Amino acid sequence: MGSKPTHEQAQLHLQVYDQRREAKLRQARDWFGKNYIVNNIDDAMRIAPMGSETGAYVGMVIGYWEQACALLNYGLLHEDLFFETSGEFFGVWEALKPVVPTFRERFVNKQILAHLEEAAKRYEAWSEHRNPGHITAMRQFMQQMRGQAASAAKA
Repeated sequence: MGSKPTHEQAQLHLQVYDQRREAKLRQARDWFGKNYIVNNIDDAMRIAPMGSETGAYVGMVIGYWEQACALLNYGLLHEDLFFETSGEFFGVWEALKPVVPTFRERFVNKQILAHLEEAAKRYEAWSEHRNPGHITAMRQFMQQMRGQAASAAKA
């Protein structure tokens, strides 16, 4: 374990966490976790088109985590504390990963979700060092959950 969080980092961490408790963002996070199952840009546009309520949910979730990860990447949040208590961002990244390259290409912006991606890469290395095999097990679990959700949606 590296250095301990400073008082300022701990305070900011609590503020970031407190924002997650906002009612509309909680609703968006809940919807995202249950419904954002995409393999390509067409899936993303079908289940969360721009201008729709579900599109707004996706925007809220990715906006929140991109900002939180930016604070982390700039060193304003303590990495160990963030990774120990904020694993949800990694699941969000895994759900978005299939469509990010297309979004970056379509909007001619290589920085779209760059903070989330960088934090996810660091989390993978951090987690693998502390708990070898955890990321693989987590991905298998997420894949299983995605399969169940897709089957339920078809039924």
